[in-house]
Amino acid sequence: MVREQYTTTTQGTSLERPENQYVYKIGIYGWRKRCLYLFVLLLLIILVVNFALTIWILKVMWFSPTGMGHLRVTKDGLRLEGESEFLFPLYAKEIHSRLDSSLLLQSTQNVTVNARNSEGEVTGRLKVGPKMVEVHSQQFQINSKDGRPLFTVDEKEVVVGTDKLRVTGPEGALFEHSVETPLVRADPFQDLRLESPTRSLSMDAPRGVHIKANSGKIEALSQMDIKLHSSDGMLVLDAATVCLPKLVQGTRSHPGSSQRLYEICVCPDGKLYLSVAGVGSTCQENSSVCQKST
Repeated sequence: MVREQYTTTTQGTSLERPENQYVYKIGIYGWRKRCLYLFVLLLLIILVVNFALTIWILKVMWFSPTGMGHLRVTKDGLRLEGESEFLFPLYAKEIHSRLDSSLLLQSTQNVTVNARNSEGEVTGRLKVGPKMVEVHSQQFQINSKDGRPLFTVDEKEVVVGTDKLRVTGPEGALFEHSVETPLVRADPFQDLRLESPTRSLSMDAPRGVHIKANSGKIEALSQMDIKLHSSDGMLVLDAATVCLPKLVQGTRSHPGSSQRLYEICVCPDGKLYLSVAGVGSTCQENSSVCQKST
C-alpha cells in the first residue's frame, strides 16, 4: 500500500519536493478494457434484437392504438369482429352483435351461460347441449317486444300469457293433472276430442259449462255411465227433436191395440222406459221394467 504524503508551506518559505514521486494512471487498460467493450457490444446486440422482435410481434398481432387485430377497444367496452374461439370461460356483463348481423354462439359439446351473485354462487344457468336445452332457475319467462309475459314457468305453475295456445301435434296434448282455461276450441273444419282413456273426465265451472258445435254434432261416449248433474237448476233439452232410440219398452200385462204411440216413463231411480200410449197413462201397467232394474 502506498501512502501519500502532503506538505504545507507558509507564505515566504520554500521547500523542495521529494524526488521519489509516484504517478498513478487512471482508467481501464489491457484485457479488462477489451472485455468491457465486448460486454457493451453484446448488450447493444441484445437491445437491437429485442427491439426487432417487438416490432415483429406488433406487426404480426396487428397491434394498433385502438386494439389488437379484430379486437378494438372503445369507450363502451371491447369490440370483436369476425369469428373468435375461446379456450377458457368468458366473463362479461353484456354481449351483443352488430346492428346488421346476428350473434352466433357455437361449440362442439355444449354452450353454457351462468349467472352468479356477489358471492360467486350460480343463480341461473342456460345449457344448450346436443340433445336438449336445460334451464336451471327459480323462474323461466318469455316476454314479447312490449314486455308482456308470454310464457312463465316456476315450481308452482305454468302460465301462458298469449291470447291463444295452439297444439298442432297429431296426438294432441296430454295433461297429467287439471287444466284451467276459459275456452277449448279446435281448428276450423277439425274435430275437437276430449278423452280420458283410463280415468274420468270432469268439466267444472262456477258459472256454467257451454258446449257448442256450429256446423257439426256433439258426441259423448263412455264405457260406463254418463251423468249430467245440476244441484240447483234443471236439465233442459232444447231441440226440435229429442231421439232416444234404445229405450227399453215395457210390456203390458194383457195385450191391446197399439198405434205405435208411446209415452216416456220414469222409474224411481231415474231410469227411462217406453210404454204403449193409451187413453190414460200406462206407466203403472208397465212398471215391471223398474222392478227388473232394481
